[in-house]
Amino acid sequence: RNYRNFSKTSKTPRRPFEAERISSELQVCGKFGLRCKREVWRVQYTLAKIRKAARELLSLPEKDPRRLFEGAAILRRCVRLGVLSEKDQKLDYVLGLKLTDFLERRLQTVGLEAQPW
Repeated sequence: RNYRNFSKTSKTPRRPFEAERISSELQVCGKFGLRCKREVWRVQYTLAKIRKAARELLSLPEKDPRRLFEGAAILRRCVRLGVLSEKDQKLDYVLGLKLTDFLERRLQTVGLEAQPW
């Protein structure tokens, strides 16, 4: 049996040699102490998947059962990850999430900020 997980975890950029993107990724890597650019791409990919699901649900009517059920699940996941606060329980706030919101919740970042020196 093959028990491998075949789902993608990151997505490489469409344009590999875009100076503006490369410099911004390098700044993010330096600020949050990331090992490589793939760590940035991985977080961007998860953020894109969450935002895509929220966009899809926002296109449905307000009282749609699928929007209510899946929307609550997305909000619960974001609160559990620590990127949304308890008071921001709307799908509109999910669309406003940024890459830095996720990176600030990494254990490495939280541990680095808690250092006494």
